[in-house]
Amino acid sequence: MKPHILICNDDGIYAPGIMALYEAVRDIGEVTVVAPDAEQSAVGHAITLSNPIKIKRVRRNAQFKGYAVVGTPADCIKLAVTVLMERPPDLIISGINLGPNVGISVIYSGTVSAATEGAILGIPSMAISLATFEDPLWETAAHVARRLTQEIIARGLPADTLLNVNVPNRPLDQVKGLAVTRVGRSRFAEIFHKRTNPRGDTYYWMDGELRIIGDTAGTDIQALADGFVSLTPIWFDLTHTAVLPKLRDWNLTL
Repeated sequence: MKPHILICNDDGIYAPGIMALYEAVRDIGEVTVVAPDAEQSAVGHAITLSNPIKIKRVRRNAQFKGYAVVGTPADCIKLAVTVLMERPPDLIISGINLGPNVGISVIYSGTVSAATEGAILGIPSMAISLATFEDPLWETAAHVARRLTQEIIARGLPADTLLNVNVPNRPLDQVKGLAVTRVGRSRFAEIFHKRTNPRGDTYYWMDGELRIIGDTAGTDIQALADGFVSLTPIWFDLTHTAVLPKLRDWNLTL
């Protein structure tokens, strides 16, 4: 029996990245597509509780068909695994995202959160992003996605782990290789552009830039800058274990 692959994203089911991913892996296994009906970038791991989650069937060409979900990437994974799929997937792939998901971006990313939800459900999961916002070379990221899909199906992933993959936007023969990395430290420095609508109401557009913190050696940020594909194993336990003894030393009482 062919492996069952679930693909999702946060750019929406009509985005070119998810089509490139589908074409890259569709002959490897049975592929189910469940993705947001519209862009859901930077929604993190949000789920929908206060509104109904609507779905509709989508066909983009003779091969590509799936479900468009009025919801978040995490909604898509939950709904797909629990309701829409006849059998659980053997692998979940989220992407191909337009833009990198390195450093602090992994917290905000809907792409990474879809894969995180898969890992929470006990399913091997991978998020893949192309590190550009202009002139994307989808074929490079698609090649990487296919290669890693074959490897994960053959080897599996450790329990409770998702693989976050970031691909430099360059021709495949100019990619220097694969680098196993840690998440780099960074933060966004936000800028809010103030505007006024015709009714006199104030609103803001948020913009900003990623600022790198500390040493970048061995990080996803540095690997991309050096022309490597970064492979970062991620676990969703956010406990800062090194601080636990210090808190216990407080000897707090009520």
